[in-house]
Amino acid sequence: MRRIKNEEIKFEFPADKFLEEICAEFVELFYSHPLVLEEIGYIGFADARGWDLGVQSSKFKVQSPENELRITIYESSENKIQKPKSKIQNQVDAVVIGTGAGGAPILARLAQAGLKVVALEAGKSFEYAKFATDEREQSKLFWTDERLSAGENAVAFGNNNSGCGVGGSTLHFTAYTPRPQADDFRIFTEFGVGRDWAISYEDLEPYFDELEWFLGVSGASPYPWGKQRRKGYPLPPLPLNGAARLMQRACEKFNIQTAPAPNAALSQDYFQEKIGVRHACTNRGFCQAGCSVGAKGSMDVTFLPLAVKHGAEIRSECFVTEFEFDSQGKIKAVVYSQNGKTEKINCSNVFLCAGGIETPRLLLINNLANSSAQVGRNFMAHTGVQVWGVFDEEIYPHKGIPGGLISEDTHRPQAKFNADFAGGYLLQSIGAMPVTYVSQLARGEKIFGSELNEWMQNYNHTAGINILGDCLPHANNFMELADEKDVRGLPKPRVYFSHGENENRMTAHAEKLMREIWTEAGAKKMWTFQRNAHIIGTCVMGDDAADSVVNKNGQSFDIPNLYIADNSIFPSALSVNPALTIMALALRTADRFLEGGI
Repeated sequence: MRRIKNEEIKFEFPADKFLEEICAEFVELFYSHPLVLEEIGYIGFADARGWDLGVQSSKFKVQSPENELRITIYESSENKIQKPKSKIQNQVDAVVIGTGAGGAPILARLAQAGLKVVALEAGKSFEYAKFATDEREQSKLFWTDERLSAGENAVAFGNNNSGCGVGGSTLHFTAYTPRPQADDFRIFTEFGVGRDWAISYEDLEPYFDELEWFLGVSGASPYPWGKQRRKGYPLPPLPLNGAARLMQRACEKFNIQTAPAPNAALSQDYFQEKIGVRHACTNRGFCQAGCSVGAKGSMDVTFLPLAVKHGAEIRSECFVTEFEFDSQGKIKAVVYSQNGKTEKINCSNVFLCAGGIETPRLLLINNLANSSAQVGRNFMAHTGVQVWGVFDEEIYPHKGIPGGLISEDTHRPQAKFNADFAGGYLLQSIGAMPVTYVSQLARGEKIFGSELNEWMQNYNHTAGINILGDCLPHANNFMELADEKDVRGLPKPRVYFSHGENENRMTAHAEKLMREIWTEAGAKKMWTFQRNAHIIGTCVMGDDAADSVVNKNGQSFDIPNLYIADNSIFPSALSVNPALTIMALALRTADRFLEGGI
């Protein structure tokens, strides 16, 4: 917010914005108080055992009788990452940096193949059963190191898109797991803008199949959109909450097809070899505060326990700062800080899975893997405009998974919806916890005091709908290193982001449609929250070393034993949430490495 130059303090943050942010922070604190929450009718503190939303899943039996018996036998067991005393010495086959949707699958795959592997995670290790029913408590799961944000549509970092802990961002993701469609990978071929992927949907399809059954995705089978699946989802859909039912009813009037959203939260108890039993979702709605049941398919209850069972080691609170190289230009050691000390681990290979900001930041700090000058370039963030409405009926927006209903009828809306932009978006219903909602309301509408309280008195009658849409790479959207240093003495990342004409047209089109849907559903008043979601791009994948950081298998063009597997290598944003695709890319990279095909 300020710089000191020639002993003179100069504020670069506009005074009105600064005051607005201070007020919004106060609003969050105020509406976190139990008495204030009680006053607006919030009853979430009473949900220790969850909510009955009329679960339709109990009548379905999808697991084999053998696994049903195992669930009964193991139902009292707790699925968590075991921490035996390390047997791994300081020379390993591979170091995996990051334990989120990219790092965790790779760690498990390599460990299952018998390799000596160690994961270095900057965040802490948490026991999921201890995650509190408290929104403010969830801040410990976010990457809160300062990231400088610039541009006309400056991206908000922290709880919006970055995680910090063993499990990465999956600790607080909402587990929304729709697959990309085949044409998502060919946006340039289809529209003449953006960039095609170096791989196809078919290259990832077997991994989507594997992941949906490994994670235990709940969803509608058959799924109405995209290529016909080889098999359906392993579990029936989760129940629809109030917002989802409103959207479903209104979309029928517009001939918009909907379905329960595919979600990696269990609609039934689920047994997995080498992991054990994970219990069904209780509809508490605290997905973004960490799932205390273990029902959500975050990495800390899926791939990471599997990796440790096969001998992998996970070192938490380890911040990687640099690499050492041998005479052939290969990485021979990873240097990191832990508890204030500099440590080193020797290795034969490195898998960098630190996300769309920290991955390019680490490379730029060390001036590595950037012969293409593309590290940090091509930054993208999904268009994610939200429309919130107040209704006569009680909604209770904190109940159930936040995104209960989906429509992909707008995946390519050019003909049916007369759209004038490239790509498309999906529609989804949304709920929100009260502190999250009031924070967005204060910042989005810039209202405080009695006017804000009037809106919050209708909290239990509030429902949201939003999009997750394409974003094209633009030359003026990128990440660079700032002169300003962080607490470790390293340059802070600075991200420039502005919508192009395509993003503006898409947002306007979606807002108009969502307002029509909410009007049909009976909204008495509405407001719009402009936002972007997810961090994408910055270490682009491609076939040509001249314009790409890694090849189609995730291998660096410059450093032969460096591989990247996270959202930074996406050539285009895809019009779906990225987590499932990150995991699929990670498994494919690990398999290609093990096959020697890289």
